Amino acid sequence: MGLGSNLGNRMGYLTQAVMDIADCVGVSGVYETDPVGGPAQGQFLNIVVGLHTKQSARQLLELCQQLEAAAERIREVRWGPRTLDVDVLWVDGEKADEADLVVPHPRMLERAFVMLPLGELAPDLVEGWTDPHNGDCVRLGSWEEVAARHDHPDQRDQGVS
Repeated sequence: MGLGSNLGNRMGYLTQAVMDIADCVGVSGVYETDPVGGPAQGQFLNIVVGLHTKQSARQLLELCQQLEAAAERIREVRWGPRTLDVDVLWVDGEKADEADLVVPHPRMLERAFVMLPLGELAPDLVEGWTDPHNGDCVRLGSWEEVAARHDHPDQRDQGVS
């Protein structure tokens, strides 16, 4: 699953979501990127989480929606700013092509903020991929490093409020 946040306490929203994913077995490093599409808005923090689960893609989509609701995400403008965005990227052995769910994620190959962290957890899924934007995605550190800085009062996220 891919997670991103560009409103309020970005790292706090990501941290809470990761804590709420029961089947999480790995978290990528934290990447900061400019938004893709949509109106002018602040930069995103992005991560990818790996799960070991028996849930279907449909069940994972429901989990994504629950996590976004818990972060009080409001959908006003397509690709607009958001407290939390969670996407199903890949489900081993499963494909979906429905109005509200496409797996593998249809635009993941176009997004360094998905492919770079995904490569940390599943290098085989990104084999042969090249970054079409040549480095507009900055790795801030490992999940543990960035979370530790976030916990320190002098290093809290200064993202969009």
